[in-house]
Amino acid sequence: MWVHDVALWKNWMVGQALPLWSHAGYDSTRHFYYERLTFDAAPIAVPHLRLMVQARQIATFCMAEHDGLFHAADHALTCLSEVTKRYWRADGQPGWVFAIGADGSPSNGVRDLYAHAFILFAHAWAYRLSGEEALRVVAKQTVEELENLFAAPVGGFWDAVPLPDAIRRQNPHMHLLEAYLALFEVTADQFYLKRAQALVALALEYFVRPESGLLLEFFNADWQPCKNLGHNPVEPGHLFEWSWLFNTYITLYPTDPQKERIQAVAERLYQLGQRYGLKQNGVCDGILDDGTLSHASTRIWPQTELVRLLACRQKRALGNGAEAGVFKTLTHIFFTHFAPEHLHGGWIDRRAENGQLAVDHMPASSLYHIYGAVRESVSLL
Repeated sequence: MWVHDVALWKNWMVGQALPLWSHAGYDSTRHFYYERLTFDAAPIAVPHLRLMVQARQIATFCMAEHDGLFHAADHALTCLSEVTKRYWRADGQPGWVFAIGADGSPSNGVRDLYAHAFILFAHAWAYRLSGEEALRVVAKQTVEELENLFAAPVGGFWDAVPLPDAIRRQNPHMHLLEAYLALFEVTADQFYLKRAQALVALALEYFVRPESGLLLEFFNADWQPCKNLGHNPVEPGHLFEWSWLFNTYITLYPTDPQKERIQAVAERLYQLGQRYGLKQNGVCDGILDDGTLSHASTRIWPQTELVRLLACRQKRALGNGAEAGVFKTLTHIFFTHFAPEHLHGGWIDRRAENGQLAVDHMPASSLYHIYGAVRESVSLL
């Protein structure tokens, strides 16, 4: 069962999705990736090109080249060079600007932690592929700038500079952990492991709540829940994403003194995510921290985060045999509900609770999530 379903993912990714997004999805004149395509695969003009989208596409095509599944990393590395020129310190200040306009100059000079996490992730994969020492240097300088820009009390970082609000969010910290793990894996530099350790400790202390076992999204300045129990948002997709990250962390640093606790938390996040977040039409968008459903709509990325985690669990012999059935169900949902055949490697990013389309275009940013599921799954073949 696993082999057949994994083959579906691999064949679709290699035969349709990566070709689509490396050709129709790439502007060979400007050397940037398009943010959006129509359902007919035509580029959609947008006033701003966000750093996060460029970084995700760069990392994805570098991963695919490294994995030997698809060869289009020359575009990705050229894009990274152009992105560095246009986004890094582009307004004369430290850090990376959030977005550039049609003329290539900064259109939004906000420094965003989420975007910084992804440009670090892109550097990790570009360095792993090319071995260019300059990429390693820029990554370390970016971390140093990040820590000066976003440092916040009680551990962790602010979301952005200038601050958009007083809320603190787990999401950019999750992706920063992902970037540090990728950088540590390719460089073996303790500089990155030390920072990954700090983020894991932060998550265990504050993000995962002892009263529910669930991982919350939003906090006040002291990393306490914004609302009373039963009223705080939880995203099931992030439960699966954190579970995968905790397991990846232990794989890369198996001597962590808290190994057993981290593994137990990872397992509980997986179990609770399945119990409360997996519905008839796939992984739902949101629940509350008492497990009740808050958003029955669905997006493509939570489905792929569970697929990736299921493949990871199968590889590590963590499951009880039921994972194969869930994997098969999600495979069916993905190829009928989100990536129907007529889109030829494209996808429907969002559906409303009733199953109707909730978006009129295909966002490039989802490819990163989908490819993560595919590369973990392909390791089972």
